Amino acid sequence: MEYTQLGRTGLKVSRLVLGTMNFGPLTDEADSHAIMDAALDAGINFFDTANVYGWGDNKGRTESIIGSWFAKGGERRDKVVLATKVYGNMAGDGPAWPNHDKLSALNIRRAVDASLKRLQTDHIDVYQFHHVDRDTPFDEIWQAIDVLVQQGKILYAGSSNFPGYKIAQANEIAARRGGTIGLVSEQCLYNLAERRAEMEVIPAAQEYGLGVIPWSPLHGGLLGGVIKKEVEGGRRASGRAADTLADPAGRARIQSYEDLLDKHGLEPGEAALAWLLTRPGVTGPIVGPRTAEQLDSAVRAVELELSEELLTGLDEIFPGPGPSPEAFAW
Repeated sequence: MEYTQLGRTGLKVSRLVLGTMNFGPLTDEADSHAIMDAALDAGINFFDTANVYGWGDNKGRTESIIGSWFAKGGERRDKVVLATKVYGNMAGDGPAWPNHDKLSALNIRRAVDASLKRLQTDHIDVYQFHHVDRDTPFDEIWQAIDVLVQQGKILYAGSSNFPGYKIAQANEIAARRGGTIGLVSEQCLYNLAERRAEMEVIPAAQEYGLGVIPWSPLHGGLLGGVIKKEVEGGRRASGRAADTLADPAGRARIQSYEDLLDKHGLEPGEAALAWLLTRPGVTGPIVGPRTAEQLDSAVRAVELELSEELLTGLDEIFPGPGPSPEAFAW
């Protein structure tokens, strides 16, 4: 496994991030524990979760599964850089009671204590804002975070799904307050098929020293050999992958992508992850395996070296927007 610094911090993390969203809803506790053990064995030390994972009436279930794994001991907690998130309504599928969601100082305080209890740990390494809160000023948010850092409950703060201007605003206000390190990471939707983050989000993250952590690196399975699997009678596409394949132009693009990788003797999913590892500013993509076999495939991506010919071919199939402001100014 390869390691890098998380943004401008001294924190060293693996180039792959273990995503845990499937733990509970799709993967039972025993298999989830086995996957986390396998991740550590492979050298992955960066685990990502969120308080709402488990979904519906089972929100918090994923954190609880991770907590029961930590409780097994064996230095599991000490070896993991643990990231979780705050923002979402934790009241099942019903409406949130006032101050039980988003980023008010009150909800941040309540949410972090609840996450710590479920995770069976005394601190969270990277506490991430799952979404922008248009109603809460950053002065209030940073005041709440400063208190948690002073209490030893969290070490760093990160963002998720932030636009570039909010990354800038958050860190400028942190700098103005003094004594606050500000955001150290941004978790965003970014992959070969969805490159809009290159226009504003990634440049802002680089300018302010945030590590970029792409989620959905295979774009809902679209970049994982979906057509080949369909032809071979495997798992059919769903969600955004199915929507893309329903469009003839979209299907033709994915077919070209799979043909290109077949020509180079590479597995599509592994190549898509390896491509992200070549992108400036990227710390590591989040991989969310449902099985140990899927984790093995993701780990192989770290060892891949993509040729300039292949990278050029991928850019031709999935052209990026180009640098800003040129990408939208002319």
